[in-house]
Amino acid sequence: MFVRDRADTWQLVRQPDHADLSGAFAAAWGGDVAPLRRPEALGLAATRHDDGWAVFDRRPAWDAVNGRPTNFLDVPVLGHLAFYRACIQVVTQEDAYAGLMVSMHGAGIYNGRYGTQPGLGLTYAADEQEAVDAFIAEQEATHADRAAAVGIGDDERWVDYKLLQIFDRLSLTLCLREWEGSDAEPFSIEPLPVDYEGGETELRMEPLGPWRIRLEPYPFAESPARFRLVRKVLPQAAYAGNEDFRLAYFGTRAEAVELTFQRK
Repeated sequence: MFVRDRADTWQLVRQPDHADLSGAFAAAWGGDVAPLRRPEALGLAATRHDDGWAVFDRRPAWDAVNGRPTNFLDVPVLGHLAFYRACIQVVTQEDAYAGLMVSMHGAGIYNGRYGTQPGLGLTYAADEQEAVDAFIAEQEATHADRAAAVGIGDDERWVDYKLLQIFDRLSLTLCLREWEGSDAEPFSIEPLPVDYEGGETELRMEPLGPWRIRLEPYPFAESPARFRLVRKVLPQAAYAGNEDFRLAYFGTRAEAVELTFQRK
C-alpha cells in the first residue's frame, strides 16, 4: 500500500494497481529511447513485480504509532521476504526471463536497486539483516544460470533491469508525489537506459497541470500518452485500530485518475 499525505486526506494505492500502471508504461514504450528487445517478458515483469504484496493489501494495517495507514516501507520484513519468494517462483513458471527480472528486482529492493537508488530502504530491514542478506544471496546465486538458460548476456539483462526500475519508479512517483495541485514540482529519475549499448540519461518530469506531465526524453510511442492510476482517497482521521481503518478503507469506492504525459 502506497500512502500519500494530502493534508486532510490520504491517497492510498494498492501494490497490484501500481504494478498494473508500471506494466502499462512498458506496453507503451518507444518514443525517443530504444524499443524493448523482449517486450512481452519485460511487460510481464513490470505488471507482476509486486504481486506478492497483494497478500498484505488484502488486509491493510493501521500504524497506531504514526497515526496513519501502514506504508509499504513499514511492512514487517520477514513477511515481505516470504511473499516475494512466492512472487518470483510464480512469475518464473510463466516466463523464465520475467522471473529473472523480478528476482533481480526483489534483491535490489534491499541494496538500493543495485546502486541506482541508494536512499531506498525498508524501515525494519536492518533488524532482520541476516535474513535479508540470505535472501539477496539466494536470488543472486541463480541469476547467471537463469540468464544463460534464456540466452541473455549480462549487459542486456542489466539494461532490462534498469528499465524495469524506471517503469516501477515512474509509477511510484505518481503514487507518492504531488501531481494534481499547485505544489507539484519537477522531478527526475535515473538512470534511464536509452539504448542497449550503455547509453543512459535521466528522465525529467515537469508538471503542466493536474496530472499532466511533460517527459524528457520522451519514452512513449504516442504523445500524448494517457494512463490510469487507481486509488482510494480516505479522510484523515484517528482510526481506533486495524478493524476500524479497514472498515473505512473497504467501504470507500476506488476511483481512476487519468494521467497524461506529453513531449517537450
